[in-house]
Amino acid sequence: QVQLVESGGGLVQPGGSLRLSCAASGSIFSISSMGWYRQASGKQRELVATITSGGSTNYADSVKGRFTISRDNAKHTVYLQMNSLKPEDTAVYYCNAHLALITASRLNLWGQGTQVTVSS
Repeated sequence: QVQLVESGGGLVQPGGSLRLSCAASGSIFSISSMGWYRQASGKQRELVATITSGGSTNYADSVKGRFTISRDNAKHTVYLQMNSLKPEDTAVYYCNAHLALITASRLNLWGQGTQVTVSS
């Protein structure tokens, strides 16, 4: 069973920080792109940040300079460090990964989501 397990969400005051983690497990051969997306209530899911296996990153304009994505390839884990959080960052955050399995099949996998609430 291949899965992504997220952790690190919660309630934080404006200006605070949170760190999200997402670990992939199962019969994984390699992972190319990993990323974080978010979906606020009543809105469409949107890209937050992505990172390739080589470390190239891409960020939404709304989070540039505040969020940092990183990954540990040996642990099949991606992180999202979120600083200077704003109320508009409130959303369910989803991890995504493009996997190559040991069976040679490929999979675009999503995590279950973790709630981030920024409020005083």
